[in-house]
Amino acid sequence: MKVTVSHQDGMKFEAKTEKSSFIIDCPTISPVEYFLAGVISCSATDIVLLPKNQGKTVSNLAIDGEVVRNEEQPRKFNQLHLTYRFNSDADDIMASRWVMASLETYCSTINTIRDTTEISYSIIHNGNIVCENQKMISGGGAKIDLGKIESCPS
Repeated sequence: MKVTVSHQDGMKFEAKTEKSSFIIDCPTISPVEYFLAGVISCSATDIVLLPKNQGKTVSNLAIDGEVVRNEEQPRKFNQLHLTYRFNSDADDIMASRWVMASLETYCSTINTIRDTTEISYSIIHNGNIVCENQKMISGGGAKIDLGKIESCPS
């Protein structure tokens, strides 16, 4: 995978991927918000594709992501909570398995941050609360003190 980001003007940047391109308009949407949207979109694709591969359908999918970040630099994600809301023609157990498969195995963005970020989730399936504030089985966020790191000269 390769992405090239080039400055356009002001605080606008163009991101070019191997397949397409898009404009990043800071501070209208910050790079961290784009990152969080990417994390959520990665999992959302799993919640659509996994059921499809099993002959099931998902509708009305919405995933909320709420992040707690460091107050000081580096302002990394400390905690991420995802709330999955969707309907499907499967039972609650199968719906939970799709979410778990995404979180623990398939979603590469979540798997990239899980060792440094405590990740929890809730599932509302067909209007029923299936689980609330469950923690991921793996990962859980490391408590590593990096100390003071000098930034690049301004």
